[in-house]
Amino acid sequence: MQTRHFGNTDMEITTLGLGTFALGGEGWPAAWGPQDDDASVATIHRALERGMNWIDTAAVYGFGHAEEIVARALKGRSERPFIFTKCSRRPTPDGKIVGTLKAASIREEVEDSLRRLQVDVIDLYQIHWPNPDEDIEEGWTTMAELKAEGKVRHIGVSNFNVNQLERAYKIAPVSSLQPPYSLLRRDIEKDVLDFCLQHNIGVIVYSPMASGLLTGKWDAQRVQNLPDTDWRKRSADYQGPRLERNLELARLLQTIGQAHGRSAGEVAIAWTLRHPAVTAAIVGGRHPGQVDEIIGAGDFRLSEQEIAQIEDFVQTHP
Repeated sequence: MQTRHFGNTDMEITTLGLGTFALGGEGWPAAWGPQDDDASVATIHRALERGMNWIDTAAVYGFGHAEEIVARALKGRSERPFIFTKCSRRPTPDGKIVGTLKAASIREEVEDSLRRLQVDVIDLYQIHWPNPDEDIEEGWTTMAELKAEGKVRHIGVSNFNVNQLERAYKIAPVSSLQPPYSLLRRDIEKDVLDFCLQHNIGVIVYSPMASGLLTGKWDAQRVQNLPDTDWRKRSADYQGPRLERNLELARLLQTIGQAHGRSAGEVAIAWTLRHPAVTAAIVGGRHPGQVDEIIGAGDFRLSEQEIAQIEDFVQTHP
């Protein structure tokens, strides 16, 4: 798989990396429903076998469970991928999630992540959300200290806007940004991606397939059959007229992909990778077969005509 230089780091990363959001399993507010741990481990193994060289996770996914699954999957492997994880989202005693960027909390989190991941240093440590906004400076100062102390190799952020990136940059360089980006979420095209290009910030986008909605495998009945513990059942993108429009878009991606022997999901991912500011895309998978279904996106390029065809649909179906 093709690799690209990752921002101002020393890493060359593949254009696809495995996301572990769904591998956290049940028992936390953003769960994707039941998940078999053995299937999770097998999915990570398949991603590495197919050429991905980085894994993205977070302490909040399953309240630490996803990080533990990553460690289990990598145990005993001589060649290890880059490991990216995130901090700043903490569980409350009643099982909810709150944001904190206090220095003591981030320091506690990094130690917990190092222990769960069973590593001596984290390749990329990221602030998960800029929340609370007034504590961004304290949080980013702490991240820079962790890098200087050797606990993490590089530091980045997720879900930051341009103003928040500028505030962080006054304290220490930002190596990476992890934003949502897909045909359903294009806000970062307005200014964020240009800022990242100008400041050599690597961009790894998440949800390029809109949490599976653009894979061409959905219909209204499947949405209806989602377990109540799957957050997508409550998402506006999966309901009413918006769902009908999104399914029609997925069918267009499917048609474009068929001409190349590619899936709708691969077309959706390739669309995000077309942007010059985007280094790579995070792709999720809950079983090994899903990795095989999207792996081709890493080297697939859409033609200008196909990009225009997709854009025409988006403009005529807002």
